[in-house]
Amino acid sequence: MTNHVLINPEIPAEEGGHVERILKGVKMRLGFVPAGLRLYAVSPPVLEQFVNMVGYFMEHPRLDMKLMVFIRYLVSSVANCRFCIDLNASILLEMGVTPEQLEAARNDADDVPLDNANRTLLKIALASIAAPDDVSQADIDLAKAQGFTDRDVFDAVIIAANNKAFTHVLRTFKVEDQAAFA
Repeated sequence: MTNHVLINPEIPAEEGGHVERILKGVKMRLGFVPAGLRLYAVSPPVLEQFVNMVGYFMEHPRLDMKLMVFIRYLVSSVANCRFCIDLNASILLEMGVTPEQLEAARNDADDVPLDNANRTLLKIALASIAAPDDVSQADIDLAKAQGFTDRDVFDAVIIAANNKAFTHVLRTFKVEDQAAFA
């Protein structure tokens, strides 16, 4: 796929070393630098904040990694961000999720291959994007009854909200695949 990105993430000269250190850390952690992060290099403070947030979630003390990736995958699917859909699908496939399970999950959150507790948190996160006014105390109480804390629920919603923002930034600037800045 050929991209026609709308801006080129030129790193401000005075912040080049700082940005390169951040991107080097990302590459060491992931094995590559996602094109979406290259876009964020246009604003080094935003890049740093974003990478720190991602790092927090990669080391989350309580949330299941598969849950977090499914939140990103399904939010990206609704936002129709091809880059994020493909990136998160590939992570889920590496985790043992089948293509059929990915398709089923996109059609119905009840079909996500997670346990009931994680599915409850997933549904709250998805509802926070689709219909935030519909999230109720009963939803939060159900998550707590399944062992989640207020912080867990908050963090799941933050993952969904941050992913929605990220997908919209990528779509705005037409970053559609990993080759965007190649």
